[in-house]
Amino acid sequence: MLHTECIGWGGNMLELHVFGPAFGQPDPSPFCMKGIILMEMSGLPYRRVRGNLQKAPKGKLPVLRDGDKTIPDTTFIRMYLERNYGVDFDKGLSAEQRGTAWAVEKMLEDQVYWLVVQERWTNPANFDRGPRRFFDAVPAPLRPLVIAMIKRRISRNLHGHGIGRHSDAERLELGRRALGAIAGILGGKPYLTGPDPSGADATLGAFMIAGLCDVFDSPIRSALQENANLVAYAGRMRSRYFKDEAA
Repeated sequence: MLHTECIGWGGNMLELHVFGPAFGQPDPSPFCMKGIILMEMSGLPYRRVRGNLQKAPKGKLPVLRDGDKTIPDTTFIRMYLERNYGVDFDKGLSAEQRGTAWAVEKMLEDQVYWLVVQERWTNPANFDRGPRRFFDAVPAPLRPLVIAMIKRRISRNLHGHGIGRHSDAERLELGRRALGAIAGILGGKPYLTGPDPSGADATLGAFMIAGLCDVFDSPIRSALQENANLVAYAGRMRSRYFKDEAA
């Protein structure tokens, strides 16, 4: 269930607009989970509400609302919290650590994310297990047309990105390389940059939790499970930030 407390901060109410729990996950979107973790890390009072893609400025969730301000995109949400509320997600980190953390975030968001999209949206069985449910609210006569339109758009995006031009074996190789690199950086540390979570852990935690979702037939999940430290890390992050939410 989504949080429903209406708690003000600085005269405004902070609201994080997300999809809500699905597929045994706190949210079906790793970016929404990232946004939730950032808000939890910030210590700021807020509430989670179900978002509306049609009203989202960039057509994506999550979106943060602070009074009359609307902030889309998790990276800009983070920057907004840093600038306007003085939150330091990377307190105590060296310049090298900050650089490594940023590089890991962007590898996850700009490559691994698209591997997950490819698995869930272009594999017919996976689509039926998950994304098809997103269209349940569309009137039945229109549903096939809307689904076909959105799937074509996603296929074009995958092709434009480049991930969609690769074979399944090539995509898996890229996924293994990325996850192996992250596992090497994490090593035996509890969190990406040391004993305590930093800003990049919001991204890494969200993506590792999402990657272990067992609803889908996922070679990427199998690649993730080859790295025991990433599996253990996902468990720590889920227990820390989603402990009251059923698996």
